[in-house]
Amino acid sequence: MTNPHLSLDQKIVGDIYTSGESMENLSVLCDDFGSRFGGTKGERLAADFIKAKYKEYGLSNAHLEPFEYLGWERGEVKLEIISPIQKEIPCITLPHSPPVTMEAEIFDIGPGAPNDFDTLGDKIKGKILMTNSEIFPKKVKRWVHRQEKYGRSLMAGAIGFIFVNHYPGYGPATGGIGDYDSAGPIPGISITREDGAFIQRLAKRKGTVKIRLTSTDKLSKMTSWNVVGELPGTVKPEEIIMLGSHYDGHDISQGASDPASGVVAVMEAARVLAKYAGKLPRTIRFVMWGVEEIGLLGSYEYARAHADELENIRFYLNMDGAGGSPSKDINLHEWPSLQDTVEGYRKEMALDFAIGQAFHSASDHYPFLLKGVITAGIEAVQITRGGRGYGHTQYDTVDKVTLQGLQDAASLAARMALRVALEENWPASPRDAESVDKLLNQPDRTEIQAYLKRVKAFYKEIA
Repeated sequence: MTNPHLSLDQKIVGDIYTSGESMENLSVLCDDFGSRFGGTKGERLAADFIKAKYKEYGLSNAHLEPFEYLGWERGEVKLEIISPIQKEIPCITLPHSPPVTMEAEIFDIGPGAPNDFDTLGDKIKGKILMTNSEIFPKKVKRWVHRQEKYGRSLMAGAIGFIFVNHYPGYGPATGGIGDYDSAGPIPGISITREDGAFIQRLAKRKGTVKIRLTSTDKLSKMTSWNVVGELPGTVKPEEIIMLGSHYDGHDISQGASDPASGVVAVMEAARVLAKYAGKLPRTIRFVMWGVEEIGLLGSYEYARAHADELENIRFYLNMDGAGGSPSKDINLHEWPSLQDTVEGYRKEMALDFAIGQAFHSASDHYPFLLKGVITAGIEAVQITRGGRGYGHTQYDTVDKVTLQGLQDAASLAARMALRVALEENWPASPRDAESVDKLLNQPDRTEIQAYLKRVKAFYKEIA
């Protein structure tokens, strides 16, 4: 197939694959600024660094967009088995967990299949529920996120939540449990697989396990920033192609793969497009989102603040952790009208990547999808049943990310953005509210949508 953009592709690809800029940027974000968790000094340093790089690369309108939110600061936490033995178990609290002092029995629900919460509700009530990080419990065909397990625990009457990392040797796994801009109503902690297995053996041998949990975490108003830069269009500048990734990691880790590998891939795409693409007819905007890890707060705020221009976003490509993902696929978030177009781009680019048609609610594309924006992600189309691996643990460090992985993600993103910006026969239009509602309530999503409605109602009831 003839590639009408061959000359530009060669410049873009040649530059990316002969440059170490993306790995250098990753090292600065992670080694110099740490986790970049909301409220830390490293978060603001990272935002300023990204803005400065935008300007260095030649982007226009590089700026920070501040917003306020309910932030969280880690304190001390202690988990003690007080019956049938006395033993302290190492643990961490989950972001937005409230400070607490409590004693209660543990109820182990295993991987946490949704139906188990309904059938075992009487046994859960008044106890601290323990589940693990498996994303595909047996007999469940869809992804069951940590937030869903927490929410179902809450609605079943649990008074605490223990999240067990199901991977051996990775330590406890973190992750937010608040409802966007509010604290979690019950405390949540995480422990290692090994300590979870010890508690299970103890319960099997000696009966009910009772624990004491104390924590001193703090919640307070904070400010974060979305970082924006763009290549302005010359013919239809109001039409926007957007690339983005959140830049905040979790406070226990560098967050190198999730999300910083996506951040530097977006930056690299911006660098080469600014250098070689010239004056494009449509605007390409690059946005790095603040505080995704505790509720997609930056992208929700952007969608609210820019509501009047959302219908002008031609395409949003989300790149959360894209450089660290083992698969560099294009997952269209249920836009079958774009299937043939993207297949054509794949042939032009002489690349071998899968094209999916599915979506989830666990990254920054979701606030835009809810508003009808055409969204997609560089992510694995075939999701394994395992889970995050090193993600959300202390071992998500720079050494786990390869330069080629960053180059692959940046190259794909830049070449996709170029084509969408130049495409005169774009076959997709934003969804209206009725179409979004229909999408969310497809038969295979009825269970999760019913759960989301129930948990939202429950949060309002206890607020």
